[in-house]
Amino acid sequence: MSKPAYLVLENGKVFEGKFFGAKRDIIGELVFTTGMTGYLETLTDNSYYGQIVLQTFPLIGNYGVIPQDSENLTQTIGAGAYIVKSWCEEPSNFRSEGNLDTFLKSVNVTGLYGIDTREVAKIIRENGVMNAKITCDKNNVDFGEIKNYKVTNAVENVSCKEIKEFKSKTGKYKTVMFDFGMKESIKQKLLDRGCDVWVVPYNTTSEKIKDINPDGIVLSDGPGDPAENDGIVCNIKEILKLNIPTFGICFGHQILALANGFKTEKLKHGHRGASQPVKDLSTGKVYITSQNHGYFVSSDSIDKNIANILFENVNDKTCEGLEYKNHPVFSSQFHPDNYDGPHGTGFLFGRFIESMK
Repeated sequence: MSKPAYLVLENGKVFEGKFFGAKRDIIGELVFTTGMTGYLETLTDNSYYGQIVLQTFPLIGNYGVIPQDSENLTQTIGAGAYIVKSWCEEPSNFRSEGNLDTFLKSVNVTGLYGIDTREVAKIIRENGVMNAKITCDKNNVDFGEIKNYKVTNAVENVSCKEIKEFKSKTGKYKTVMFDFGMKESIKQKLLDRGCDVWVVPYNTTSEKIKDINPDGIVLSDGPGDPAENDGIVCNIKEILKLNIPTFGICFGHQILALANGFKTEKLKHGHRGASQPVKDLSTGKVYITSQNHGYFVSSDSIDKNIANILFENVNDKTCEGLEYKNHPVFSSQFHPDNYDGPHGTGFLFGRFIESMK
């Protein structure tokens, strides 16, 4: 029988549930995501580093664990812990290689089920993202420890340690992809379009990029507060001087903005899920996109002499993409053509290919 466990929020609210996966106490930043599918992609997304991820969809795990769908090179887990209403003990799918409980145990990640996840999501939505602790002892909780928790050194901890080269079938283009916590699906989209991809660590210098001599650069998604990465921002400033076509995605979009003197801010509860509406300001067309971020580029800080806003979030009007005027550079806050989400924004990869031509 599963051991009782508790979710303790920093505001003092306590929810009782049960452990699955690894049974251990953990503190993290509590966030929610609204995806109905793609739970394995969510779990292996390094952008969730240091966070406790709560799924609002009530049943998770019904098609099992499929290692090929992992979103990072090592199939490690980005999230510190995972919360669901209920998990499926007997998944059914011809690609499945196990269940969620066994998978979480194998990677030592704590799971919690049996609580009202939508009630918790409502609290986060109304009060904002907050820290929380999963524990088996609700009577011995240090609220100071919970409140003081902070995600630190996120990009450094999830980035690859050495350069890795991946060959496409045609090898039409040579592309460098900075690994700030990259999703495998983005790399695969480039390979599918004939790009040989050189995945490089987060701190790769402009001198090394010159040695590789790529046709284009992709700045990947990743975790943490972009404004706390001064070293990365300074490095990207130097790389922009190379005048190489560059595409920034999510965290990469934010880093490009910071490198151009714009500002980022924290969202109240973030954009996480596969149904985020984004408007193309040039055409008026609205796309449903997949997103996972807690920060955004402040539209008020954008110098219109340097960049134009390409996309805008329909719900809160935040900036969702930029096109730069003095460099062959553009960016999107959302994840284009994500495998576990909508497939309407793949044209951005086409735009990147055209810029390399």
